[in-house]
Amino acid sequence: MVKERHASLGKADLILVALAAALVIIACGGGGNGATGDGGTPGAPGSPAPQLATLHSGLSSPWGLALLPNGEMLVTQKAGSLLRLAADGRRTLATITGLPAVDANGQGGLLDVAIDPDFGSGSPWVYLSYAEPGRGAEAGRSGTAVLRGRLVGDTLQEVAVIFRQAPKVSGGGHYGSRLVFGRDKTLFITLGERMKGSPAQDLAQTLGKVVRIQRDGSLPAAGNPSLGAGALPGIWSYGHRNPQGAALHPDSGELWLSEHGPQGGDEINIARAGANYGWPVKSYGCNYGDPVGEACRIGGGTHAPAYVEPLSYWVPTSIAPAGLVFYTGAMFPEWRGQLFSGSLAGQALWRLQLNGNQVVAREAMFGSLGERFRDVRQAPDGALLLLTDSGKLMRLAR
Repeated sequence: MVKERHASLGKADLILVALAAALVIIACGGGGNGATGDGGTPGAPGSPAPQLATLHSGLSSPWGLALLPNGEMLVTQKAGSLLRLAADGRRTLATITGLPAVDANGQGGLLDVAIDPDFGSGSPWVYLSYAEPGRGAEAGRSGTAVLRGRLVGDTLQEVAVIFRQAPKVSGGGHYGSRLVFGRDKTLFITLGERMKGSPAQDLAQTLGKVVRIQRDGSLPAAGNPSLGAGALPGIWSYGHRNPQGAALHPDSGELWLSEHGPQGGDEINIARAGANYGWPVKSYGCNYGDPVGEACRIGGGTHAPAYVEPLSYWVPTSIAPAGLVFYTGAMFPEWRGQLFSGSLAGQALWRLQLNGNQVVAREAMFGSLGERFRDVRQAPDGALLLLTDSGKLMRLAR
């Protein structure tokens, strides 16, 4: 049970939340088992309680958020628009033009946004992932694509598609689609298996994969794994279902993922070169419609030794994790080095306490709000910025 206390501050957009919540204690070793226990959130003695404020409530199905060097924000809206918000998050300054048409059906549409690592020093490139509709022989199908364009005023110029998932398929689910730059300025792209299952194990396709490319779409000179004859170039890791959260570890520089399981079995993983994460052969989740319990776990659940064990997983029900960030700020020193994940079905912000690469505790925060938390980012001042499917941009601060 998650316990939350809410105190009215007299403003409709401000909720004071005392962070007293149930910690989900994770078994040390291979991965979490979802056992629960009561606990609380530590804080600095005498420090003000965190406050969750709604900055903007007029967004339409926002999906991804990027911070510009001047503090302004870029926010994607699933139907196909990219907004520029003021630094305080309360005003929409412009709708960016120059974007392509997107396939805004099911889980598809305009998805993640990232800015170039050198954006502030003369390379104002913006990168967008989206569901690209097929044409000609691929009409009626779609696939995750990534474009980049130079942001000049409020227009994207020199727009070019730098990556296309192959093949395009029918259906409107599991696009994955987070964009993360590595320390070497290469680009990681997370790709769902489009609800097709077995292509996640097929190296001749990029469904259910993480790929790593250069900023212009070319392949890195070094670092990508050699996966044998027939493997498509650029594949970094495989056996993924629908990774909708991705973040770079602030110390190791490794890519961490959150992935949707089926009925249970959502995972936290470190995406390592050439590694296979087991989907759809292994999962701690169950096929939809199966009775809840350990007996229905796909492939018996345990991934090792053939596949990589998740660092943590959720059972018996899914939280549908979305958005991921490591906290490195000064505003909440007690949270530094911890991992935050939004969740959709779980309707909470999850805080994961780490000991090295081990998840040792989990806390579900703000579950009583009934919000589907789609993305989470850290602001320069150490606040956390949250996007919700209901159209809100929220700020967690003290």
